[in-house]
Amino acid sequence: MLNVVALQGRLGRDPEIRQTTTGKQVATFTLACDRGRKDANGRTTADWIQIVAWDRLADFAAKWLTKGQMITVDGRLQSHTYQAKDGTNRTAVEVVANNINFCGSKADNAGTLSAPAEGPRVGAPAPEYSRGPGDDFAMIEDEGDLPF
Repeated sequence: MLNVVALQGRLGRDPEIRQTTTGKQVATFTLACDRGRKDANGRTTADWIQIVAWDRLADFAAKWLTKGQMITVDGRLQSHTYQAKDGTNRTAVEVVANNINFCGSKADNAGTLSAPAEGPRVGAPAPEYSRGPGDDFAMIEDEGDLPF
């Protein structure tokens, strides 16, 4: 069976991170996914999708994602039932994230990211090796002992 979901949208709020009783990190946030059409008043319509990220991906979401940022998420669809405070049974549907990626331009994300102390600084210059003219790589002499 196949259960794969791929979404692109903007974060509706900053991720909320919690810890389970067993110590696992879990982050939740909503993703506004444009439906690609306008309503009767000419406004764009969107679906608000609940996203859940676990462990290291939850930590990533908490450190790097902020409200309004454009991202892509791929994962699996999951539903569960619960009893509301009024006693009625409800069903919740959410996407459990496998991967989260930034999308959009760096300029779009530069103002919204707040880098953690141990991570790369947003807007930092590219490393030296990626700014060279393109002919700055040395040729490797292969005498038949390279494994590739």
